[in-house]
Amino acid sequence: MSTRVSRRFLARLAGCCAATMFLPGMDAGIAAYASSPDSPKGRSAFPKGFLWGTATASYQVEGAVREDGRGISIWDTFAHTPGRIDHNDTGDIADDFYHRYHDDIQRMKAMGIKAFRFSVAWPRIFPVGTGASEQRGINFYQRLVDALLEAGIEPYCTLYHWDLPQALQDRGGWENRDTARAFADYAGFVAGKLSDRVHAFMTVNEVRTFIENGNVEGTHAPGFKLDAKRIAQMSHHALLGHGLAVEAIRAQAKPGTRVGLADNVLATIPAIDSPQYCEAARRAMREENAMYLTAILEGSYTPGYLKRLGANAPVHTAEEMRSIASPLDFVGLNLYQPFYVRADESEAGYAMIPVPASYPRMLSPWITLGPDVLYWAPRLVHDLWGVKNLYITENGTSSTDQIAADGKVYDTDRVMFLRNGLTQLQRAIDEGVPVKGYFLWSFLDNFEWADGYEKRFGIVHVDFATQKRTPKLSAEYYAQVIRKNAVC
Repeated sequence: MSTRVSRRFLARLAGCCAATMFLPGMDAGIAAYASSPDSPKGRSAFPKGFLWGTATASYQVEGAVREDGRGISIWDTFAHTPGRIDHNDTGDIADDFYHRYHDDIQRMKAMGIKAFRFSVAWPRIFPVGTGASEQRGINFYQRLVDALLEAGIEPYCTLYHWDLPQALQDRGGWENRDTARAFADYAGFVAGKLSDRVHAFMTVNEVRTFIENGNVEGTHAPGFKLDAKRIAQMSHHALLGHGLAVEAIRAQAKPGTRVGLADNVLATIPAIDSPQYCEAARRAMREENAMYLTAILEGSYTPGYLKRLGANAPVHTAEEMRSIASPLDFVGLNLYQPFYVRADESEAGYAMIPVPASYPRMLSPWITLGPDVLYWAPRLVHDLWGVKNLYITENGTSSTDQIAADGKVYDTDRVMFLRNGLTQLQRAIDEGVPVKGYFLWSFLDNFEWADGYEKRFGIVHVDFATQKRTPKLSAEYYAQVIRKNAVC
C-alpha cells in the first residue's frame, strides 16, 4: 500500500455544545438549565449515524473463571502468583458480568449507547486452546449478543484481549508459530458461530501491549523478560496470527462480515503545528509502529526497523507477510496518550521528545493529558495508509472516583478528559478524517490488569464487595453527548 501523503493540512475547526438531559438523581437545576432557551447550542455535530459505543474485555469483567468448562488462561495463572498484581487482586469475580450482563445491558440502553465492544475468552471456547470446543462457552456469547441486539445495541466482538489459554503458553505461547495457527482456527470457529448476529470482528487487541508488557517488562501475563531476538520473532508470530485469523474469519463467517483489529498505535504528534514538525510526526508514526500496524497495513517491515534489529530481525517469509497484510474493513485505534515529536536532521527525520516530569497526567501515570491525540492519530493513519474506515476503539481515563456523601460519583476529571478529547476528534472528522465511531473505555470499573481494582476506568462505579452499580457524572455526560451527537 502506498505511503505517499499530502502535506497540505486543511483549515482546522473545533466545535462545542452544551446540552443536558435529565437522568434519575440528576440535579433538577441543571436539567432546567438544559431545557431553557438560553442554554448554549453547538456549532458542529458529529456525522449522522456516528456510532457511540463503550467497551470491556472478558478477563476484566466476566468473572466465573471456573464455570461452564472454561479453561485456565495466562491471566488466571499470573494473577494468582503472589506479588504480581496490586493487593494480589484477581479476575476470579471481577464485575460478575457473566451473570449480570442483562442488567448492565439495560443500563447501556438507558444511556443511549449504540454499540458495545466485548471480547470472547479463548479458554471459554477451547479450554486448552485447541481440540474440542466447549458448547457452554459458545452459548454464553450467543446469549450475550442476543441481549445486546434486543436492546438495540450493535455488538463488536474482539477475539483476543490477552487471555491466552495456559495450555498454549506451556507450549511456548506466542513464541511458538503454532499459536498463530491455533488462534486462526479459534477465530474462524467463533466467527462461524456468531456472525449471524455479529457483523464486526476485531482479531487482536493491542499487540504491542501483550507482547511488550507481558514479555519485555514482565508486568503483564505471562510475566517474562525476554531478549530482543525472541521478542521480534514473537511479535511476528502475533502479527501472523492476526493475518491468518482475518483469512479464517472471511472463510467461515457470513457474507458481509467486517474484519479489523484494535491497535494501540504509538500516537505521534507534532510538538509544534508547522510543516516541518508535521512531516516529522508523519515519519515517526510510520517508523515507531514499524513492528505492528505499519507491517499490517504495508505488508512488510520497514528498512529502518530491520536495520535497527540487525541479527535480531524476525525470520519471516513473503507468504507470511501476505497473510499479515490481509485486507481489513476497518482499523480501530486505542488512544490514551500523545507522544510528541520534533523535526530533526538525522536519517530518520524526527526525534521523540521526552515527557517532562512536570507534564500533567491523569491518575494512571502512563496517561499523559493530550486531547489532541484524538486529532493527530486518526489523521496520520488515514493520511499515511489511506484507511477509509476508522474507529476509536478505546479512549478514557482512570480516576479516584470516590462516592460522595449523597451517594453519587462526581468524576469531573474524566468529564474534562472526555470533553477535550471529543472536541479534537470532532475537529478531525470535520476535516474529512473517516472516523465512524467511538468506544469509550470503559463501561464498568473493572480489573485493571497489574493495577488490580485500584485504578477505576468505568463511567459506572462498581462496588466490588456488593457488585452495586452507580452511574457516575461521566455517564450522564456521555449520555448527553450521544443524545445531541455533539460535544457538550
